[in-house]
Amino acid sequence: MVFVNNQLQNYRERKARLKAFWKATGMHPCSCDTFVALPPSTEGQRVIFGKNSDRPCDEVQEVVYFPARDYDTDKKVECTYIEIEQAPHTYAVVLSRPAWLWGAEMGANEHQVCIGNEAVWGRESADGDEALLGMDLVRLGLERADTAVKAVDVITELLEKYGQGGNCMEDQCGFTYHNSFLISDRKEAWVLETAGKYWAAEKVEGGHRNISNDYSITTKVDKEHPEMREYAKSQGWWDGEKPFSFAEVYSYKTTARMEAAGGRYCEGKRLLGKSNGHITTESMMDILRDKESGINMEGMFMSTGSMVSVVPQDPTLPGVHYFTATPDPERSVFKPFIFVQDVKQLKFTCSPCYGEDDPVKKQPRFQTKPDRKHPLFLKHEVVAAIIDSTRERGQKIMQNMRDLEKTKMAEMETYLTEGVKDPTKVVHLFTDTVEEEMKVYSKS
Repeated sequence: MVFVNNQLQNYRERKARLKAFWKATGMHPCSCDTFVALPPSTEGQRVIFGKNSDRPCDEVQEVVYFPARDYDTDKKVECTYIEIEQAPHTYAVVLSRPAWLWGAEMGANEHQVCIGNEAVWGRESADGDEALLGMDLVRLGLERADTAVKAVDVITELLEKYGQGGNCMEDQCGFTYHNSFLISDRKEAWVLETAGKYWAAEKVEGGHRNISNDYSITTKVDKEHPEMREYAKSQGWWDGEKPFSFAEVYSYKTTARMEAAGGRYCEGKRLLGKSNGHITTESMMDILRDKESGINMEGMFMSTGSMVSVVPQDPTLPGVHYFTATPDPERSVFKPFIFVQDVKQLKFTCSPCYGEDDPVKKQPRFQTKPDRKHPLFLKHEVVAAIIDSTRERGQKIMQNMRDLEKTKMAEMETYLTEGVKDPTKVVHLFTDTVEEEMKVYSKS
């Protein structure tokens, strides 16, 4: 036990040193890669969505569930920094999110809409007042839209009305950015990229697509802000004569951050292409676990949570949404979630709630940082330290984790091909799998 405690302390101290180094040097953070594959790139007439959420290495990511709900017409909803009008009805959602905020890095809803966002920087300044975070827009899109294209409309309408802005990190140092989104449903996907209130969207009807921390929409613009081109002309970014490319017009010409993101974007595209026509749940998980490409990020910013969703195009079949709720997908278990009636809150991956005493809610913000570690995170942290320090024992733990994951994936194939005949068998699916994962850790 003393040995394990020492290794855990070393593991935590290493993360703290990485965070301190980043703050001292002012290095630019990079974060996130999001993927989607549609027929004919996938097997079995399925849409497969995946994302790594790359965030500060000491940040806790939780996986939470909120049921569908009706609201009175004058109801408000308090997002991370601002309050906005609530919708009359919100759909059931499962979210993976940094535990300190209201929104989400990625998630899905009961209609099998999936959304992930990316930080993007460009010519338009991201240093605005507190407004909606891009992560708030992810959750709002999932709660209010039953198709991917409706989610584009929800997000852009809210962007126009409330704007985007505010610190995107639980820290007094300012970390601000614009957002891009990859949104999918059973039939299609959309890429939505924003710069302040201006935006462009591209429809993806087949094949595969990925986004990283740079703008990627070029001349294929299927929806756009009505003033987006004129604004670019007024800023001298576009002469009005050359073919309009959103990425070319709104991007920085060159920065180290953009070059790094561009490298990950190209690597992600290459990895999708390697499996083109045969992309499966497992191959999407493999992409998220790829460290050589930088997609599975390590260091000051790391992959703190991961998601893979498998959505059959047949509307009679359920989608299966896998989440890790722990850092580093290579050393995590993807656990399945299926939308059915009477799902309860996912207690083992839900972080402590501090209500109005939360430092995020107080002005000035982020004066202290409370402990946000949920039960699974605490167990996984110990195991991660063991894997780091003891090769043979670590390999055995990793094998047991993979065995559990493969067993669950095999079980999910029945639901993906035959449907859910008895919802009571999957109502606690995610929580039960987390319990099995923690038992694996306890035996280790």
